[in-house]
Amino acid sequence: MSDFPTTARVVIIGGGVVGTSTLYHLAKAGWSDCVLLEKNELTAGSTWHAAGNCPNFAPNWAVMNMQRFGLEMYRTLADDVDYPMNYHVTGSLRLAHTKERMQEFEKVAGQARYQGLQMDILTNAELKQHHPFLETHDLMGGMWDPLDGDIDPAQLTQALAKGARDAGGRIERFCPMTGLDRDGDDWIVKTDKGDIRAEIVVNCAGYYAQRVGEMFKPFGGRTVPMVVMSHQYFLTEPIPELEAWTKEQGHKVPLVRDVDISYYLRQDKHGLNLGPYERNCKAHWVTPDDPMPDDFSFQLYPDDLERLEFYIEDAMARVPILGTAGVGRNINGPIPYAPDGLPMVGPMPGVKNAFEGHSFTFGIAQGGGAGKVLSEWIMHGETEMDMWSVDPRRYTDYTDHDYCHAKALETYGHEYGMHFPHHAWPAGRNKKLSPIHDKLAAQGAQFGAYNGWERANWFAKPGDDTSEEATQTWDRSGPWTRRVKEECEAVRDHAGVLELCGFSRFKIKGPGADEWLRGQVTGALPKVGRAGLIYFADDRGRIVTEMSIAREAEDNFILITAAAAQWHDSELLKNRLPADGSLTFEDWTTRMSTLIVTGPKSRDVLADLTPGDLSLPWLSMQETEVAGRWAALVRLSFAGELGWEIHAENADIPAIYDAVIAAGATPFGMFALNSLRIEKGYRAWKGDLSTDYSMFEGGLDRFVKLDKPQDFPGKAALQNEKQQGVKKRFVTLVVDAGDQDAPYMSPVSHNGDIVGETTSGDWGYRVDRSIALGIIRADLAHPGTEVEVNIYGTLCKAVVQPDQPLWDPENARLRA
Repeated sequence: MSDFPTTARVVIIGGGVVGTSTLYHLAKAGWSDCVLLEKNELTAGSTWHAAGNCPNFAPNWAVMNMQRFGLEMYRTLADDVDYPMNYHVTGSLRLAHTKERMQEFEKVAGQARYQGLQMDILTNAELKQHHPFLETHDLMGGMWDPLDGDIDPAQLTQALAKGARDAGGRIERFCPMTGLDRDGDDWIVKTDKGDIRAEIVVNCAGYYAQRVGEMFKPFGGRTVPMVVMSHQYFLTEPIPELEAWTKEQGHKVPLVRDVDISYYLRQDKHGLNLGPYERNCKAHWVTPDDPMPDDFSFQLYPDDLERLEFYIEDAMARVPILGTAGVGRNINGPIPYAPDGLPMVGPMPGVKNAFEGHSFTFGIAQGGGAGKVLSEWIMHGETEMDMWSVDPRRYTDYTDHDYCHAKALETYGHEYGMHFPHHAWPAGRNKKLSPIHDKLAAQGAQFGAYNGWERANWFAKPGDDTSEEATQTWDRSGPWTRRVKEECEAVRDHAGVLELCGFSRFKIKGPGADEWLRGQVTGALPKVGRAGLIYFADDRGRIVTEMSIAREAEDNFILITAAAAQWHDSELLKNRLPADGSLTFEDWTTRMSTLIVTGPKSRDVLADLTPGDLSLPWLSMQETEVAGRWAALVRLSFAGELGWEIHAENADIPAIYDAVIAAGATPFGMFALNSLRIEKGYRAWKGDLSTDYSMFEGGLDRFVKLDKPQDFPGKAALQNEKQQGVKKRFVTLVVDAGDQDAPYMSPVSHNGDIVGETTSGDWGYRVDRSIALGIIRADLAHPGTEVEVNIYGTLCKAVVQPDQPLWDPENARLRA
C-alpha cells in the first residue's frame, strides 16, 4: 500500500481502549508521528465485551489517581472530540457485611477526599434511599460514590480513536504485527502491509500481550507474567417494575457492588446486569491441550452459568426484582490478569525503548488514565505521579506459569478482597527460598513474600494462632503482637538476628566508576572501606531510589537496594552506564544473602566468631571471616542499634546463622524490623521514598550536594527548589491512635483542611507509641504542631516531632 507508514516515532500494538488512549494522549501532546496497529477491528479483544463499569473507588492510591483522571476526561470527551457516547453517571453503592469492610470504606473515602472526590459512608436507611429495591437488613452499612457509572466501551474507544486521528495519529486496522527486529537503536516492526521503522514500540495487546511479548525476548525481554481469565456477566430481560421506577425518577438506579459476596449488579436499559467474581473461577489457554487461538476477535467462551449459581441466588435475595426476569444474554469473555490483578503500565523490563500497557482487569475505568501515564513514560521517561504499583518491573524472574496461574485464580476469586497489613496471600508461594528457610520454619517463622523471596515476618511459639483468618484485621493487635514486642525488646536489650534474603545487590567497577557515580547521585560517595546511603533523583529532583553503597576500592562499588527494586534499580544503573563499555555491571542478588546482627550485645555475639576488627566505626566495611566462612562485615543497622550486616555466599549462610544463634542472638522478623526502623525515621522504598516527593520534601537535604561540579539528574530543579523554598516537608508524627496504626496515604488535616498524608505507620515498641511518617505543608512542619490523622475514619490527634529519631536521637547506640 503506497500510503502505508514506513516510519514512526512510536508504534502501539493493540487497538483496545488502552492502545487508543495512549495514541490519543501522545497525539494531543504533539507526538503526531505515531501509529497504532490492530490485528482486527478496534475493540476486538476484551474491550468489545467489557461491562464498562467506571468506578473511582480503588484502595490503591496510584490506581485511584489513574481512574479519577480517566473518568474526569470521559465526562467531557464526547464534546472534546465531537463523538457521541453513552456515558451514564448513576452513582454506586458498595455494601459492607463486616466492621472490617466499613473500615476499608472509611480509608478509601479519606483518600478520595484528598483527591477531590466525595465518597460518603452510609447507614442502611441511607442505602435504601438511594436504591429502593435493595434489601439491607443484614448489612453493616455501605459507601456512596456519586460519580460512578457505566460507559459504552466501543463508543469510548472510537471516540479516543477519532481524537487521536484528528490530532495526527495514525491507526492501521486489520494489520497484525508479524515480527520484530532491530537496526541500531531503531525497531523494525514487521507487518503483512510492510515494515515500520520506529523509535519506540508499545505492547498494548490486551490478552495477547504475552504472545506479543515473546517477540521482544531476543532483545532482552521476558515472558509476560499474566493469565487469561474467564469473566461472565449476564443481562436480564426487561423488568417492568424497574422500568416504571426509572421513568418516574428520570434516572437509573445506582450500581450495586456486594463486595463481601463478590459481585456487581447494575441497571442495563430496563433490565439488570449481574457480574460475579466467583471463587470457583476459571482460566483459559493455560494448558497445552487448550492453546490460545491465533485470533479470538469478537468471540466468547461457551456459557458456564452453573459456576455462578451461588452468586445469582445471593443477588436475587439482595435485589429481589432480579429473580422476576429471565436471562436475556450471557457474556463469557477473556480478560487478562496479572498476578496481583493490577495492570502493567510502564517500561518493558530488560528492553530499551519499549513499553507496556496491558493486563487490565478494569480496562475501561482505567484506560483514560493509563493512556496519560503511558504517554508520560514514553515522552518524558517519568510520570507525574509515582506509579510503581502498576510498573511492569515490580515482577522479576519468579513469575513462572504456575505462579501466574495460581495468583490469577486467587486474585480473581478475591477481586474485592481486603489487603490487611499483617495478611499474606497463600497462593504462589515458596518461589525463592533462603539458604536457611527450613531452619527458620523450625523456629516458628511465619513468612511473607518479598520479590518472591520468603522472609520471616514474625516467629510464632507453640499455641499461637497462625491461621490465615487471624490476620484478616486492620487492627494492630493479633497473635503476632506479643511476639513482635518480644523480638523488638531482644534487639533493644541484647541482640537479634534477621536474615534478609533477596537484597538486590549490584557490583559496578572499572576506570572512572567514581566520577560516573558522582554524576548520577545527588550527594557524596563514601571513601574506600566505608559505606553509606546514596540517592538517585529524576529531572524534577524527585526521589527515584535509595541504595546502600560500600566502596571496596577506588573504582569498585557494591550497591544494595530493596528486594522489590531489583529490576527497577538494575535498569536505572545499566541504562545510564557509559556507552564505551568502560564500566562493568553485575547482579549478585541470587548469589549471596545477608544476616543482620544488631543490638547492644551484638559485638559480644560476634566477638568469638570473627577475627575481624569489631572496633571499626559506624559505616565501616571489611572483608573477613565469620564462623570460618568468608564474609563482608558492614557496620550498619536499619534497626537503629549497634549492629552489623553479614554478607556471605548462600552456601555459607547456614553455618554462620547457626553460630550466631548459638552465641545468643534471638531471631526476629520483618514486622519487628519495620517497627524498629520507623522509630528512627528511616524511610522505606516506594512508601516514604517515591517520585511523589522531591529530595528536599523528603527531608533528605543532607544527601544533596548542590556545590559539587557534577551535573547529576535533578540538580537544576533542586537548585530552583532551594531558592524558592519547599511547599511540603517530611515529618515524624506521634499519633494518639486507637486500635490501628496509620496506613499508607492516610490524610493529615489541620483546622479541617487536608494538609498532607502519611507515608507509613506502625507501633514503636521501644518508645511505646504509635508513629507515622508523612509529608505535610511546610509551614506546619515544626515540632509541637498538632494535626489530625484520618485512620480508618477516625480523626486521631498527632504531634509533629523534632527532626531527629524518636529512639536514640543522638545515635549513641548506633555508634557505640
